[in-house]
Amino acid sequence: MWFDWMKHKRRGLHGWVLYALEISPKNGAEIMDAMENMSQGWWRPSPGSVYPLLDTMTKEGSIKKREDGKYELTAQGKEEMAWPSRMRSNFPRTLDDVLNEMNSFVSYFEDLAKSDPSKLSPHIEKIKELQSRLSKITII
Repeated sequence: MWFDWMKHKRRGLHGWVLYALEISPKNGAEIMDAMENMSQGWWRPSPGSVYPLLDTMTKEGSIKKREDGKYELTAQGKEEMAWPSRMRSNFPRTLDDVLNEMNSFVSYFEDLAKSDPSKLSPHIEKIKELQSRLSKITII
């Protein structure tokens, strides 16, 4: 298998995701928890990094999303585990980038609501406030 720069440039997250899923299938929030545990609490990736990567890895065939919302390795993903990760370069922030990141955070909240709703409970008022603000935005 040849080295594909695009698959491995996201600050090593690709490798972390593969490793987390090698242990067992997980949803996005559980993958983030696993990464935090693997770093012994020193680092936790943001949903804005993890969820777009999960989408990309699914499209590329490294992982697949099951009907229960959890991701698992494919045969290709198992082969990729031997390849090193590379640093992600910065890119300009566009409105599309911001909307994609917002979508990632919503996916994270959805996963938390399913896997550990107690983490959302203290923040429900803030979530409702954001929901209200977004619902007031209209396109002319």
